[in-house]
Amino acid sequence: MTEKFTREYARSLDAKDELRKYRDEFYLNNDGVYMDGNSLGLMSKRAEQSAFDLLNSWKKYGIDGWTEGEHPWYFLSESLGEKMSELVGAKKDEVIVTGSTTVNLHHLVSTFYQPEGKRTKILADSLTFPTDIYALKAQLKLKGYDDSHLVQVQSEDGQFLKEEDIIEAMTDEIALIVLPSVLYRSGQILDMKRLTEAAHERNIKIGFDLCHSVGSIPHELHEWDVDFAFWCTYKHLNGGPGSVAALYLNEKFFGVSPGLAGWFSSDKEKQFDMDHTLTPAQTAGAFQIGTPHVLSVAPLIGALELFHEAGIENVRKKSLQLTDYMMELIEHELKDDGIVICNPKNHEQRGGHVYVEHPEAARICKALKMQKVIPDFRTPSGIRLAPVALYNSFEDVYDCVQILKTIMEEKRYNQFENERNIVS
Repeated sequence: MTEKFTREYARSLDAKDELRKYRDEFYLNNDGVYMDGNSLGLMSKRAEQSAFDLLNSWKKYGIDGWTEGEHPWYFLSESLGEKMSELVGAKKDEVIVTGSTTVNLHHLVSTFYQPEGKRTKILADSLTFPTDIYALKAQLKLKGYDDSHLVQVQSEDGQFLKEEDIIEAMTDEIALIVLPSVLYRSGQILDMKRLTEAAHERNIKIGFDLCHSVGSIPHELHEWDVDFAFWCTYKHLNGGPGSVAALYLNEKFFGVSPGLAGWFSSDKEKQFDMDHTLTPAQTAGAFQIGTPHVLSVAPLIGALELFHEAGIENVRKKSLQLTDYMMELIEHELKDDGIVICNPKNHEQRGGHVYVEHPEAARICKALKMQKVIPDFRTPSGIRLAPVALYNSFEDVYDCVQILKTIMEEKRYNQFENERNIVS
C-alpha cells in the first residue's frame, strides 16, 4: 500500500508509540536526524542532571563524598552494576561498572586464559571489532605465544558468521573463546545460548563482547551460563563519550583471583586495612582495579533510570519496528539507486541498526551530514543507520530515507571525496 510510504503513515506510527514520551527526555537537534546512536548515544536530561549531582557532591562533601550523599562514590560501581544487571539478565552481584571495554577484556582474559597442555589457543572471529583482536594478541604475547595461537573463524560473505563454523572450530586446542554478541558492522546477533552450551560441552570457557547489544536487545547471561562478558556504556546506554564500561562475571567464579588485581579489587570491608595481601571481593567487584572514575560514571545514574522505566523488552520491540520500517522504506524508495541492505532481515538475528552498502558510501555519508542526517560510515563501503527506540521517531526514519533518496537521485554526493573522515 502506497500510504505506508507517506509522512502521514509515519506520524500514525508515532501516535501509537508507547515509548514516545521518552523522546522529550533527550537533547535533540530538531533541524536534523540523529542515526548514530550505536556509536554514541545522545545526552538525556537525566544523565545531565546526575552528572551535575555528582559534581555537586564533590563540591559539598569533599572527601566525605565517598560515603555521604545520595550516591556515595565508594559503592557507586556496585550500585550501578546492580541496576544494569537486569539489562543483561544477570544477578545483581554479577555485574560491576568499571574500566573501559578493552581494559575489561584484558582483565578477563588475563584471568581466564590459562593455557595448559595442547589447549593453548584462543578462538575469536574475523568480523569482530579490532580492539578485541588487539587485546587477544597482546594477551597471547604476554603468555609467550604468537599470533598463530589466535584462531579466527572466517565469514563466507564478509557480513555474517555461521554458528556451525564457530562450533566446529571449538577443538581440543582451544583454551578460551571470546566472541561478539552482535557484529558491529552487519548487526547480526549470534546465538549466545547455543554457543555457550557448545563451549561448555567441550570444557571451554566462553565470554562475549556486548558493546553493540547492551541497551538494544535483551540478554539472559546467567540463565545461559555465560562465563563472562564486557561492554561499553556510551552507545545504546547513552552514558556519554568515554563513560565507564561494565563487565559480567558468572557467580560460579566468585572468589577467583583476578588476573589484574588492584586496590578496588578488595573486599569493601577490608580495603582500608591496607594489607599487602589482597582479599578480593566475593562478587564481580573483584574485577575492578583502581579508583572508580566518579565523574565519568555519573551520567549513567540518570541514563539507566530511563531503561528501568521503559523496560528492555519494550525497547527491543520498538527497535525492531523502527528498523523494519526503515528497511521497507529503503527497498521501496531506493531500489534503483544501488543501495543494498546487508543486515539480517529476521528479528532473531538482527540487532539495533540497519546496515547498507554502496560503492560511494563515504561520499554519501558526507552528503547526509550536510543535510543534518548523522549516519555512521564503515570502510570500505558501509553505512550504519541506527534508529534508537528511546529517542528516534518513525518520522525520523521517514525523513532519513527521503533525504537519502534525494541525495542519490541528484547525485549530491559527487561533491565530496570518497574517503572517510578521521572519525567516521
